[in-house]
Amino acid sequence: METEHLPAEKPENTYRLTLEVVKELWTKTYNTKGKPDWSHILPYYDDEIHFRDSIQEIKGMAEFKAMTERLTKRSKGLKMELLNAVQQENDIFIEWEMTISYKRYPSSVLYGASRLTINEKGKIIEQRDYYDLWGDIFDNIPRFGKMYRRFMKRKFG
Repeated sequence: METEHLPAEKPENTYRLTLEVVKELWTKTYNTKGKPDWSHILPYYDDEIHFRDSIQEIKGMAEFKAMTERLTKRSKGLKMELLNAVQQENDIFIEWEMTISYKRYPSSVLYGASRLTINEKGKIIEQRDYYDLWGDIFDNIPRFGKMYRRFMKRKFG
Protein backbone atom coordinates (compact mmCIF):
# COMPACT_ATOMS: atom_id res chain seq x y z
CA MET A 1 0.00 0.00 0.00
CA GLU A 2 1.37 3.30 -1.08
CA THR A 3 1.58 6.09 1.46
CA GLU A 4 0.24 9.43 0.37
CA HIS A 5 2.68 12.26 0.98
CA LEU A 6 0.86 15.33 2.14
CA PRO A 7 2.61 18.66 2.27
CA ALA A 8 3.81 19.43 5.77
CA GLU A 9 1.42 21.64 7.62
CA LYS A 10 2.76 24.96 8.72
CA PRO A 11 3.07 25.16 12.48
CA GLU A 12 0.52 27.31 14.23
CA ASN A 13 1.69 30.84 15.05
CA THR A 14 4.45 30.29 17.58
CA TYR A 15 3.90 33.79 18.93
CA ARG A 16 0.35 33.23 20.20
CA LEU A 17 -0.20 35.37 23.28
CA THR A 18 -1.82 33.97 26.40
CA LEU A 19 -2.14 35.25 29.95
CA GLU A 20 0.73 33.03 31.12
CA VAL A 21 3.00 34.27 28.32
CA VAL A 22 2.20 37.89 29.25
CA LYS A 23 3.10 37.25 32.90
CA GLU A 24 6.42 35.76 31.89
CA LEU A 25 7.39 38.21 29.14
CA TRP A 26 6.45 41.50 30.77
CA THR A 27 8.72 40.94 33.76
CA LYS A 28 11.60 39.90 31.49
CA THR A 29 11.15 42.98 29.31
CA TYR A 30 11.96 45.42 32.05
CA ASN A 31 14.21 43.46 34.39
CA THR A 32 17.19 42.84 32.13
CA LYS A 33 20.07 44.28 34.15
CA GLY A 34 18.67 47.79 34.11
CA LYS A 35 17.99 48.49 30.46
CA PRO A 36 14.63 47.42 29.04
CA ASP A 37 14.73 44.92 26.19
CA TRP A 38 11.72 44.37 23.94
CA SER A 39 13.39 42.02 21.43
CA HIS A 40 11.68 38.92 22.84
CA ILE A 41 8.25 40.55 23.07
CA LEU A 42 7.98 42.46 19.77
CA PRO A 43 7.07 39.30 17.80
CA TYR A 44 3.86 39.13 19.87
CA TYR A 45 2.71 42.49 18.47
CA ASP A 46 0.82 42.72 15.20
CA ASP A 47 2.36 44.90 12.47
CA GLU A 48 -0.75 47.11 12.71
CA ILE A 49 -0.39 47.69 16.49
CA HIS A 50 -2.36 50.65 17.88
CA PHE A 51 -0.75 51.90 21.10
CA ARG A 52 -1.98 54.72 23.31
CA ASP A 53 -0.95 56.05 26.70
CA SER A 54 -1.00 59.37 28.60
CA ILE A 55 1.62 60.87 26.29
CA GLN A 56 1.17 59.51 22.80
CA GLU A 57 -0.81 57.55 20.28
CA ILE A 58 1.11 55.31 17.91
CA LYS A 59 0.04 53.20 14.94
CA GLY A 60 2.16 50.55 13.29
CA MET A 61 5.16 48.47 14.27
CA ALA A 62 7.78 50.94 13.01
CA GLU A 63 6.47 53.72 15.27
CA PHE A 64 5.97 51.33 18.19
CA LYS A 65 9.51 49.98 17.92
CA ALA A 66 10.88 53.55 17.68
CA MET A 67 9.03 54.40 20.91
CA THR A 68 10.59 51.44 22.74
CA GLU A 69 14.03 52.50 21.50
CA ARG A 70 13.49 56.09 22.73
CA LEU A 71 12.51 54.84 26.17
CA THR A 72 15.55 52.58 26.34
CA LYS A 73 17.86 55.42 25.30
CA ARG A 74 16.29 57.92 27.72
CA SER A 75 16.37 55.73 30.83
CA LYS A 76 19.22 54.53 32.97
CA GLY A 77 17.17 51.65 34.31
CA LEU A 78 13.66 50.28 34.24
CA LYS A 79 11.99 47.67 36.43
CA MET A 80 8.44 46.41 36.23
CA GLU A 81 6.52 44.36 38.74
CA LEU A 82 3.25 42.77 37.67
CA LEU A 83 0.74 43.00 40.49
CA ASN A 84 -2.30 41.43 38.80
CA ALA A 85 -3.13 39.94 35.43
CA VAL A 86 -6.47 38.68 34.15
CA GLN A 87 -7.92 37.71 30.79
CA GLN A 88 -11.45 38.15 29.51
CA GLU A 89 -11.94 36.75 26.02
CA ASN A 90 -9.51 38.66 23.74
CA ASP A 91 -8.52 41.26 26.35
CA ILE A 92 -5.72 40.86 28.86
CA PHE A 93 -5.55 43.37 31.70
CA ILE A 94 -2.39 43.85 33.72
CA GLU A 95 -1.80 46.04 36.76
CA TRP A 96 1.82 47.06 37.22
CA GLU A 97 4.32 49.11 39.18
CA MET A 98 7.19 50.47 37.10
CA THR A 99 10.32 52.09 38.51
CA ILE A 100 12.18 54.19 35.98
CA SER A 101 15.60 55.74 36.54
CA TYR A 102 16.45 58.57 34.22
CA LYS A 103 20.01 59.62 33.46
CA ARG A 104 19.65 63.07 35.07
CA TYR A 105 16.73 62.75 37.47
CA PRO A 106 15.86 60.63 40.51
CA SER A 107 13.96 57.38 40.10
CA SER A 108 10.20 57.58 39.73
CA VAL A 109 7.61 54.92 40.42
CA LEU A 110 4.62 54.82 38.09
CA TYR A 111 1.52 52.84 39.04
CA GLY A 112 -0.60 51.76 36.12
CA ALA A 113 -2.59 49.24 34.16
CA SER A 114 -2.62 48.07 30.56
CA ARG A 115 -5.27 46.54 28.36
CA LEU A 116 -3.93 44.30 25.60
CA THR A 117 -6.35 43.28 22.85
CA ILE A 118 -5.44 40.09 21.02
CA ASN A 119 -6.48 39.59 17.38
CA GLU A 120 -7.42 36.36 15.58
CA LYS A 121 -3.72 35.69 14.87
CA GLY A 122 -2.99 35.67 18.61
CA LYS A 123 -1.03 38.92 18.49
CA ILE A 124 -1.48 42.23 20.27
CA ILE A 125 -3.40 44.53 17.93
CA GLU A 126 -4.12 47.22 20.52
CA GLN A 127 -2.49 48.30 23.77
CA ARG A 128 -3.86 51.01 26.04
CA ASP A 129 -1.80 52.02 29.07
CA TYR A 130 -3.39 53.94 31.94
CA TYR A 131 -1.31 55.77 34.56
CA ASP A 132 -0.98 59.12 36.33
CA LEU A 133 2.21 60.33 34.69
CA TRP A 134 2.43 63.75 36.28
CA GLY A 135 1.26 62.80 39.76
CA ASP A 136 3.64 59.86 40.03
CA ILE A 137 6.60 61.91 38.78
CA PHE A 138 5.71 65.00 40.87
CA ASP A 139 5.58 62.81 44.00
CA ASN A 140 9.34 62.36 43.65
CA ILE A 141 10.18 66.08 43.56
CA PRO A 142 10.95 67.33 47.09
CA ARG A 143 8.30 69.78 48.45
CA PHE A 144 6.58 70.04 45.06
CA GLY A 145 4.95 66.60 45.32
CA LYS A 146 3.05 67.48 48.47
CA MET A 147 1.94 70.82 47.03
CA TYR A 148 0.72 69.11 43.86
CA ARG A 149 -1.27 66.50 45.82
CA ARG A 150 -2.86 69.21 48.05
CA PHE A 151 -3.83 71.19 44.94
CA MET A 152 -5.34 68.11 43.24
CA LYS A 153 -7.29 67.15 46.36
CA ARG A 154 -8.60 70.69 46.84
CA LYS A 155 -9.61 71.17 43.18
CA PHE A 156 -10.69 67.68 42.16
CA GLY A 157 -10.94 65.54 45.34
